[in-house]
This record gives sequence, C-alpha cells and structure tokens, in this order.
Amino acid sequence: MRIYYFVFTLLILMTMACSNPDPNTTKAGEDELKSLELNRALSEKDKRFEYVIYVPIYSDIYLDRTNQRSLLSATLSIRNTSFSDSLFIPTVDYYNTEGHLVRNYIEQPIVLSPMATVNYVIEKEDTSGGPGANFIVKLYSDNEIKPVIQAIMIGASGNKGFAFSNDGYLINKK
Repeated sequence: MRIYYFVFTLLILMTMACSNPDPNTTKAGEDELKSLELNRALSEKDKRFEYVIYVPIYSDIYLDRTNQRSLLSATLSIRNTSFSDSLFIPTVDYYNTEGHLVRNYIEQPIVLSPMATVNYVIEKEDTSGGPGANFIVKLYSDNEIKPVIQAIMIGASGNKGFAFSNDGYLINKK
C-alpha cells in the first residue's frame, strides 16, 4: 500500500513539474490581461498623444571569457503615471536579436487605468529572443502622460542570484 502512495505522489509531483503555466493566468485559469481589453474602437481623442517606446531585453547574458551563458527571465512593466488619465496600449511586440518579430502580445488594444500597471513575462526557458531581444510598445493618451516602461531581468548562476533593469527609450512621439 505504501508503494501505491509513493507512486501516486511521484506522479503528482512530476505532473506539476512539467506544467508551464502562463504567468499572466490567474489561479482560476483566466487570462488577467483579457480584462484590460478595450471594448470599443480607439477614438481620435484617445490618440491625441502617441508614444513609441523601445525596451531592450536580455534573455541571456555571458558570464565569463568562455562565453558561458546564463538564461534570464524578464518582465516588461508598463506603468501609467497619471492620477486622472487612462493609457491606451495597442501594441506590445517582442523582437529577437536579428530584429525579427517573435510575437505580438496584444490582439486588441488594452486600457490602463490611472496609476495602474501591466506586466508581460518572458520565461527563463524562452530563448526565442536571444541576447539582443527587445520590445516595441505603442501607447496613446488623451493628455500628455509620462509613462514608466521598464524591463526587469533576473537569473542565477550556481548559488548566486542577480537582477537588473532597463528603462524604455522614447523613439517616437506625436
């Protein structure tokens, strides 16, 4: 009987270890980013100010002279710094080292309420971006806003952990 419980427990642990949950999915299995989708078309008023932000991402870094690489997980954080105005986000695109589009994170524009934040996670095991990956984020607002867009990368080598961040760079403003 004990062997049955051991095998059962082992199977449960193996199943849990093999799952790769979406970091933007709630415990109930719902996509938390879907709730931010705009349920109407963007108006010209919504688009009075347009920002295009470039955010460098490091999905791996070199650790020593032998070019040993360490994989990193990365979080893109988009923060609305306005106390009164919403921020509209129609584009969050992820590009690899060669400049090829890897994936679009937004199918339909989302709205970020005043003082709200949205995060997009690149898992440590996702090597599709390479060491020179980046995001292009397009934002709209009715009034001028100074959003904060950053990438946070974390990793480990042996028993040492490390983390660093990059700020997004405004490459176009209208």
